[in-house]
Amino acid sequence: MSDPNSQLDAQGKLKHFLTIEGLNRGLLTEILDYAEGFLGVARQAVKKVPLCRGRVVANLFFENSTRTRTTFELAAKRLSADVLNLNISTSATAKGETLLDTLRNLEAMQVDMFVVRHAQSGAAHFIAAHAAPHVSVINAGDGRHAHPTQAMLDMFTIRRHKGDFSRLRVAIVGDILHSRVARSQMLALKALGVPDVRVIAPRTLMPAQVEEAFGVSAYHDLREGVRDADVVIMLRIQHERMNSALLPSEHEYFQLFGLTEKRLATARPDAIVMHPGPINRGVEMDSQVADGPRSVILEQVSNGIAVRMAVMSMCLGAQNLHTQGQGEFNG
Repeated sequence: MSDPNSQLDAQGKLKHFLTIEGLNRGLLTEILDYAEGFLGVARQAVKKVPLCRGRVVANLFFENSTRTRTTFELAAKRLSADVLNLNISTSATAKGETLLDTLRNLEAMQVDMFVVRHAQSGAAHFIAAHAAPHVSVINAGDGRHAHPTQAMLDMFTIRRHKGDFSRLRVAIVGDILHSRVARSQMLALKALGVPDVRVIAPRTLMPAQVEEAFGVSAYHDLREGVRDADVVIMLRIQHERMNSALLPSEHEYFQLFGLTEKRLATARPDAIVMHPGPINRGVEMDSQVADGPRSVILEQVSNGIAVRMAVMSMCLGAQNLHTQGQGEFNG
């Protein structure tokens, strides 16, 4: 499953959503356009559309993430799908049953989609490679590798505020080395035509050859990195990094790389501030920025449901139904 194009079916439509890598601008734009039609569902009296009625979606979260799991669950339910949430820590896999045994049992229950989050890079690809032909797989985050729906909800939020990607300067700040979110964001931004993508991090958290690998510019000074930026994306710093040799204390990190109003002043006056959440206040940014007028962090959460609805319905082949009933769903 190493070939990114194996995410597509024979007609070039999305079958799985495992990584941004290998997907072209047209397909990414199609996801964004399609998600627009789902924004209105949250404002309806009955927050549901019948696109995936009768389909079964299983959330396989081997790694904790309340926010991501909840938004996937809401997205599936708003599409009228039935949802299974598996507590992996108490499931049969903890009793010695293999992952493939678990998959086969779920497939025997006529599950149509697996949403997978796993600490090991490549786990979602492995599951997609071994799943039954009728099953679609969405990667909800795997190791340091990818978090494609997070990247797409970020792209969706950026486009709603800034419109044309081809004129933007976007700065990504934090643990670039270990972040699957950053990797997916860099791939998506470049695929969508952003000319100036900057990554800002301490030297210990910056990947080697990141500029050559992703076509971005690397900075080790926050103010210089966000200068004239249209979008500033802050990454979550894992607490375990603070207990290693990679970073000094949280206080020292904030003094150098924490986003404050003063440091944000070098960005464009209409710059927006983003964060995949949850925020470590006083580490990645102060509350004045997180709750300030330029923050779109809560919008990202709302937009995430629409984007995940789009991806899930596209993978399940329900896109044509939505296009036919677009006016009804925009209610």
